[in-house]
Amino acid sequence: MPRAPGVSAAAPGRNRRLAGGTPAPTAARQATPRGVHFSTRLFGFLRQLKANNDRAWFEDNRERYARDVQAPMQAFILDFAPHLSRLSKHFVADPRPHGGSMFRIYRDTRFSKDKSPYKTMAAAQFRHEAGRDVHAPGFYLHLEPGEVFVGAGLWHPDAQTRARVRAAILAQPARWKRIKASPALRRVAVFGGDSLRRAPRGCDPDHELIEDLKRTDFVTIAALGEKSACAPGFLAKFVRICRANAAFMQFLTEALGLRW
Repeated sequence: MPRAPGVSAAAPGRNRRLAGGTPAPTAARQATPRGVHFSTRLFGFLRQLKANNDRAWFEDNRERYARDVQAPMQAFILDFAPHLSRLSKHFVADPRPHGGSMFRIYRDTRFSKDKSPYKTMAAAQFRHEAGRDVHAPGFYLHLEPGEVFVGAGLWHPDAQTRARVRAAILAQPARWKRIKASPALRRVAVFGGDSLRRAPRGCDPDHELIEDLKRTDFVTIAALGEKSACAPGFLAKFVRICRANAAFMQFLTEALGLRW
């Protein structure tokens, strides 16, 4: 089995409680209209954080972060869980603020020239249960001022994982082409990510699917907007995009020898 990072955590129960018995977040529900998870307060906080990316400002505004960013994302993850379970029993929606589907606000600055301590976006990845980190097969939500999108697939997989996906494309070209041509998928997303400049070793440069075989990311992107994220029905829109990606995600999951 390839190294496919992600959180190996059981999906949360449907009794509105977080892992460990903690009650589900309610602050965001009380502060936003019914059916709405995110508000302009989330994007306002992130804009201010970008302009004041230091520990003193964050500590002074930690309660805002918990109320306007963390709690709404936890509520969204919790509400998405039963929809994800209907797509696949082997992907995880875990609302815990640490070690779950939600990305930490803290940046890893060890190997970066940018030493600003906080991320200026809110995000969640719903990974395969066999994964260990962000490079696992998964569905992804990104909320950042000026950049809101839904992603699906494999982002920056290692060489062994890429080789397995390429082998699956070569072994099942008709299935791969059907997935890419799916009207449901093409209505909501486009294929993106990085690619090699030349054909991978062992691949025919003239193969009809060479552009896909050159991919180093196997991802789709559905670009949205802040207004959409703050509107009623955003969860339903997110579910529709994930559902449109189901055949694509199943292909990638099975290519890695994982259960769909």
